[in-house]
Amino acid sequence: MTTRTTFLGLGAMGSALAATALDAGRPSVAWNRTPGRARALGERGATIAKTAEEAITGDGTVVVCLFDHRSVHAVVDPLAASLAGRTLINLTTTTTPTQARGLAAWAAEYGITYLDGAIMAVPKMIGRPGAAIYYSGPEAAFEGNRELFDLWGQSNYFGTDPGMASLRDMAMLVGMYTMFAGFLHGAAMVGADGVPAAEFARQQAPFLAAMTGQLAGLAETVDTRDYAGAGQQSLEFTETALASLVTASLDQGVNVEVLRPVLDIVRRQIVSGYGRQGTARIFEELRESR
Repeated sequence: MTTRTTFLGLGAMGSALAATALDAGRPSVAWNRTPGRARALGERGATIAKTAEEAITGDGTVVVCLFDHRSVHAVVDPLAASLAGRTLINLTTTTTPTQARGLAAWAAEYGITYLDGAIMAVPKMIGRPGAAIYYSGPEAAFEGNRELFDLWGQSNYFGTDPGMASLRDMAMLVGMYTMFAGFLHGAAMVGADGVPAAEFARQQAPFLAAMTGQLAGLAETVDTRDYAGAGQQSLEFTETALASLVTASLDQGVNVEVLRPVLDIVRRQIVSGYGRQGTARIFEELRESR
């Protein structure tokens, strides 16, 4: 007999996780602070709990997918004693690596097995090709729930450090958000001359896809610390290119707050004497803040 799964938090993502489990025939209990959001899951066969305390009565894994770290503590802290001996899986998107490690330490105090997860998908992708979720924490907890995890998407385990799933997720999101900001900056530039953003997107998307082919080379350069190797675009050249982009943006009446920090880093590297080395050397300045 399949042990039931309890879902605490039924926003768009929490609902998608619970619905996928229900569609696979897994007994599920669902709770949300706003009861109306649970109605659709009840119609699909979920047991709807009126309170979080009621939801965790019994056995099985507890999946938490809430708004932020504060809301996770607000919900699970009062349940600590009742969760002893259970597995708690936190899939709240905005949990940072340090917060995940803190939650793991909190859970250990109460005899709760804590597994952290980071969802690399939007709600409509859950249960479909392309969805992936990162996990970190006790390997036994990951393997023991693998059947459930694989319903949602590709399951990736990154070791016992509970902060590692969040760390990898957030590092990935840095690339995504800065890419989006760069696209919107470019759209603002051409938009100033009447070019629709949709037209610009059709041109930009394949260009960015092609540029991702450069990532492996950048990674090798960073891992070997060989910034003087042949074939690299120098910091001096990049400074000239970025300065031109800033000028062109200002000429179009576009704010340069997206571009300026990158140009500033490049210029500091040049002042420090690294102008003829490869642009990938900005990695050294980024990591020095530790």
